[in-house]
Amino acid sequence: TECAWGKKAFNNYLGSVDAGKEFDATLLMESKGPFPSLDILVDQGLADEFLGDGQLRPEALEEAADRVGHDSLTVRRHPDRDHSYHFISSFVDDHIAFHAERLRKKQGLQRAQVSDNESSQFAATAGKPITCKAMVARAPKEPLSCETITVDPPAAGEVRVKVIANALCHTDIYTLDGYDPEGLFPCILGHEAGCVVESVGDGVTSVRPGDHVIPCYTPQCARPGCIFCQSPKTNLCPEIRGTQGMGVMPDGTK
Repeated sequence: TECAWGKKAFNNYLGSVDAGKEFDATLLMESKGPFPSLDILVDQGLADEFLGDGQLRPEALEEAADRVGHDSLTVRRHPDRDHSYHFISSFVDDHIAFHAERLRKKQGLQRAQVSDNESSQFAATAGKPITCKAMVARAPKEPLSCETITVDPPAAGEVRVKVIANALCHTDIYTLDGYDPEGLFPCILGHEAGCVVESVGDGVTSVRPGDHVIPCYTPQCARPGCIFCQSPKTNLCPEIRGTQGMGVMPDGTK
């Protein structure tokens, strides 16, 4: 909220700079910190042009953390690095590993703390069809329709999840606009989501009911012979593209 870019963004997206204060990391640290269970990792290139003109202010976050006693903030400064994707690619693996470790710890705690109510609810629906609300796209460029749908229990190798939060990405909008040749209607858009595993089919060992998961647009077969699953580009696995493009599960069911 103290730099020109932030003021422009908050005014355009939220209507005012004041509305953006609840999203300002420095102000959040000052008003609600310290955060005992929150580890923060920041990488900053010292040749970043936005650092020189005051658009980026990592020192403000560091000072706020010091004032409130938040000691789990790490800011790594890199000489001769700018604001480019090349710089981001040099540390992105560190950030993925950093957050993966903490998410695994959090998931372990959440798994242990799944409420009796949720556990009994999942147990009551496991193996049975369930009904729920969904925003259904019936045709290209048409408004989404809030409908009650039926979701079958997971078959072998499948997982059924309870969606907690959901978003539409550019692929969904591309489909909704009618440009995707594989975009079949009716469909339920929004593969980017935060979910809880409700039940699993036979043979599933990687997750269990109560796990918090993030689904992908294309699942991974994880086979040793798959060049995509054996590379960092696992999201390009082609194993089920044939059936996915027809709007059905790998076994041919909807």
